[in-house]
Amino acid sequence: PVLLGCGSAQPGGCPALCECSEPAKTVKCVNRNLTAVPPDLPPYVRSLFITGNPLTDLPAGAFAAQRLPDLASLNLSGNHLRTVEAGSLALPALRQLDLSGNALVSFSPQAFGEGGSPLEELALRGALRNHSVLLSLAALLQSGALRNLSRLELADNGLVLLPAGMFSALPALRQLDLSNNSLVGLRNVSFQGLGQLQSLNLSDNSLSVLWNSTLAQFRSLPALRHIVLGHNTWVCDCAIEDLVSWLKESDQVEGKEALTCASPDKMLGKALLKINGSDLNCSPSIDLPSQLQTSYVFLGIVLALIGAIFLLVLYLNRKGIKKWMHNIRDACRDHMEGYHYRYEINADPRLTNLSSNSDV
Repeated sequence: PVLLGCGSAQPGGCPALCECSEPAKTVKCVNRNLTAVPPDLPPYVRSLFITGNPLTDLPAGAFAAQRLPDLASLNLSGNHLRTVEAGSLALPALRQLDLSGNALVSFSPQAFGEGGSPLEELALRGALRNHSVLLSLAALLQSGALRNLSRLELADNGLVLLPAGMFSALPALRQLDLSNNSLVGLRNVSFQGLGQLQSLNLSDNSLSVLWNSTLAQFRSLPALRHIVLGHNTWVCDCAIEDLVSWLKESDQVEGKEALTCASPDKMLGKALLKINGSDLNCSPSIDLPSQLQTSYVFLGIVLALIGAIFLLVLYLNRKGIKKWMHNIRDACRDHMEGYHYRYEINADPRLTNLSSNSDV
């Protein structure tokens, strides 16, 4: 039974390799060397723990939905799961799912079935190291299949950037944990539509600045009152002015007094709340494209003015110019006639001796 991953049922309907409590509606299959989900789980189960097993795949129908109508909490953390196939989590009463600590490679966007899921809490701590899995999860979230989701945990995944619009179809989301990743920016992340969001954890990332577009989104979320930004690599140059201003006026950030600069060296360790304009020594920003455009317009005006003046001078001196042109024409004509005369002398053999004899 250990090799097959599921044993024969004990009296009372509990799989041989699991521990069951009917009064608590709980089944625990912890560190039992299971390679598949036991097919004979008792129908009364509401909380199921299958953790610490060499379980690698969740095929379609891994949990018999007809036999598990009340299964609300499913913990599959700490296994060796790599594949979550379509329909494998289509459970009618599922509210909590924990897939943390698995090395997922494939996560089907149809894992919860075609009709959506009542899922409210999803934990994926340390389970999204593969980039393709992150894209699959984004597709799942954007499909609207998890519109009831209120808590999403994506910590410890080494995430650098998040797919655009990843959270756009989660209107009930209240808690979002993105801590302990490697996020370098949030410019492509939209928090619009998350009107119920109350808590956002961005601590222990690689954020160097939060741009005004992101700060504006934070201001627009009425329920957002707990933002955690600690242990990020804030770069205290001119670009951080908007963030500093927002921190000073906002009551959304927890522990904002402890936020400090990571660079440059002269600002290392300085509290963000104590930064002022003289510390940053920022000169007014120069909009180079606009400046170049203004220069081109001015140059065009100057050239047009010079051209107009030149044409005006030509018009006023048209008689003198005409006379000058005639003089040049006459001079050129006389010069050409001299050349022609010399050519005729040189070309006539009868005049050759005359032209060469200086006494004639």
